[in-house]
Amino acid sequence: MSGGLFYLARREVASGSGVDAVAELTERRKRFADLYIELGDATEAYIQAGYRVKSRNVARSNASRLLTFADVREYIQARLAEKDAQRIARQDEVLEFLTKVLRGEVTEKFALGVGMGKQKLVDKELDAKDRIKAAELLGKRYGIWVERSELDVNAVVQIVDDIPAPNSDGEDE
Repeated sequence: MSGGLFYLARREVASGSGVDAVAELTERRKRFADLYIELGDATEAYIQAGYRVKSRNVARSNASRLLTFADVREYIQARLAEKDAQRIARQDEVLEFLTKVLRGEVTEKFALGVGMGKQKLVDKELDAKDRIKAAELLGKRYGIWVERSELDVNAVVQIVDDIPAPNSDGEDE
């Protein structure tokens, strides 16, 4: 993988109104950035984006240089953030799902034997253990079950000074 996502550093470009703005990419640069995200290989993305080069070494060098441009980095970061937002569940989605499980609103498919070696899929309510686990996870999230322990200690601290003192010439006795 030439180039690399490690070169991507967020840089804000301030417009006159004080709002962050991203410089507009050319169509070819946009195609390069999209291909780079998809392939993970800057050299191949550079070639497939339509840039004409004499050798792969030139393509690798030009692709690495292109990844250092602020507008290209900004575009790639924005696209990666979009993909992450779509792919990764948000906190409220997880809590909504756990609540539906707890309330018995979620079912799962179950293979039911109908005889003669045949089966059909039927919807089945989740087991009580699944609903209890959802309740436990929600309870942990909202701090319903907090273990508290109290310690009452009556102890005496005794300090023993058993380190020998150095003698007059700096050595231990």
